[in-house]
Amino acid sequence: MALTSESTTVWTGTLFEGSGTTRLDSSKLAEFDVNWKARAEGEAGTTNPEELLAAAHSACFSMAFSLALAEAGHTPESIQTTAAVTFQPGEGVTGSHLLVSARVPGITETEFERIADEAKANCPISKALGGTTITIEAELA
Repeated sequence: MALTSESTTVWTGTLFEGSGTTRLDSSKLAEFDVNWKARAEGEAGTTNPEELLAAAHSACFSMAFSLALAEAGHTPESIQTTAAVTFQPGEGVTGSHLLVSARVPGITETEFERIADEAKANCPISKALGGTTITIEAELA
């Protein structure tokens, strides 16, 4: 069964002078502000679409990696993934870099890296980002 997830943004004004609010429809999180300055230059306390994409990518990869490890006979104690999504004004999203640290008893470094690369390629969000460069640094903790 397919699941459709929704988020709603209300925007007013032009791209450069306007602003908006975004709400994740399935959660109880408060609405958060979005604007061009936060997206193009970074603005403390203001979320941007790429930060949301990074959240989706880090969560998706962690789940995909956990599954791939289990399928290979390894039970991870913990997986920590940070996704850094880069936005270039005029170009768009140019890449996502995954920084992964995991505790996985009994796995070799070679197998760990192979499974991490497979999870990076097979994560549904990685597939959705197919037009961008996705890199990974994975280390055993």
